[in-house]
Amino acid sequence: MDPATPPSPLHNLSNNGREDASRVALMLRAFSHRNYRLFFAGQLVSLVGTFLTTVATMWLVYHITGNALLLGIVGFAGQIPMFLLAPFAGVWVDRWNRRRLLVVTQTLSMIESFALAAVALLAGTAHANLEVRAIVGLALFQGLVNAFDIPARQAFLVEMVDRREDLANAIALNSTMVHGARLIGPAIGGLLIHFVGPSLCFFLDGVSYISVIAALLAMRVKPHIPRTDHRSVLHDLFEGLRYIWASTPIRAMLLLMGLLSLTGMPAFSILMPVFAEFFGGRDKSDMMLGLLMGASGLGALTGAIYLAARRSVLGLGRVIAIAAVVFGLAILGFGLSPHLWLSMIIVPIAGLGMLISFASANTLIQTLTEDHMRGRVMSFFTMAFIGMAPWGNLIAGVGARTLGGGVIGASRTLLIAGIIVVAAAVTFAFALPGLRKIVRPIYVRKGIMSEPVADGLQAASDVVSGPEHT
Repeated sequence: MDPATPPSPLHNLSNNGREDASRVALMLRAFSHRNYRLFFAGQLVSLVGTFLTTVATMWLVYHITGNALLLGIVGFAGQIPMFLLAPFAGVWVDRWNRRRLLVVTQTLSMIESFALAAVALLAGTAHANLEVRAIVGLALFQGLVNAFDIPARQAFLVEMVDRREDLANAIALNSTMVHGARLIGPAIGGLLIHFVGPSLCFFLDGVSYISVIAALLAMRVKPHIPRTDHRSVLHDLFEGLRYIWASTPIRAMLLLMGLLSLTGMPAFSILMPVFAEFFGGRDKSDMMLGLLMGASGLGALTGAIYLAARRSVLGLGRVIAIAAVVFGLAILGFGLSPHLWLSMIIVPIAGLGMLISFASANTLIQTLTEDHMRGRVMSFFTMAFIGMAPWGNLIAGVGARTLGGGVIGASRTLLIAGIIVVAAAVTFAFALPGLRKIVRPIYVRKGIMSEPVADGLQAASDVVSGPEHT
């Protein structure tokens, strides 16, 4: 082509097509790993079932009792085992064959879902207190299983993705999968509850576990090499604690995630049936609950796609701070909103801020953690992400009841939670410059950032902040 001749429109279209294909390939690069493709497909089906159970459980408890406090108690029972056991479970995750452990945990989860289906079928024929006690007991059982399952899944990612440069993309695609299911599951759940009843939601969830178990069994992974030392569980647990405490960036992110999980997530999610009844009335509260949770999932899915399209982990610290502020402001807005149309705008923003905060922290922590410590570190992430939520569920339930009851008490609880989340995010943002100085040498050692670039960024930081005095 003559350099003086402008390119034709077809040439531009061709370039744009190649750029679009390249962008899609960048977003889906973790799918080049066979084991990850199997995991993704099986887990996607299973997670849709999981969110069917989530929305059906909340609806069933509130439908039976009309008590927001009992919603908090059920949430507490389902998550307190992760607070108490996850650190110990992390030790075993670093010792055991992770694929075999996941097959066991997924099978136990399948049994729990079928048991919930039986309880839901009997709803209305037995005393309400007996049904609620059975739901609390099964939630506690699932929490025990999840204390091992969640850190094992997080740590198993490294075995499914051979190229470490694809790990961040795999984590982001995991979040896309979770919140794609979170978008689909509650919407289907609301319809099934309205037209059939909650028992079918639980039964379909039980069936969905077959897909992920089959995917795990079909994987080809390196043989597990058992450890030859005989150190105690407490020794390994305290070794993990010392490792986390010595890493200021990991410690800071775990503290921020723990606070967001304690205040923001429970206040926003566990009280959702109260707002669903406020906006839709008791007769349509089931469909309204599915609609609100689906809207939150849509925002989270958008955030996950954004993270999957990122080329590098560089800059994720700032992303965590901004997303956490957005999450807190959205909680405040939802608590103040008197209109359904406004709430439907706010809820996806909250979902987006929540997902980006937690998924970005997950990515950074996985990136900074050494392989032999991964199970233990991710167990503490599980404790911060999910294990703090039961205390938040109780606080949210009690707060909604004592601050006025009904939607008034729920709204006031959200306002307090939103203020705490924003304050925590701003504190983390002010700590970022110091955290970056610690992280850059690790990035250089792992090949994520070249040494000249790290030196240049450090010099620029020193110019902005001035010389430091020790």
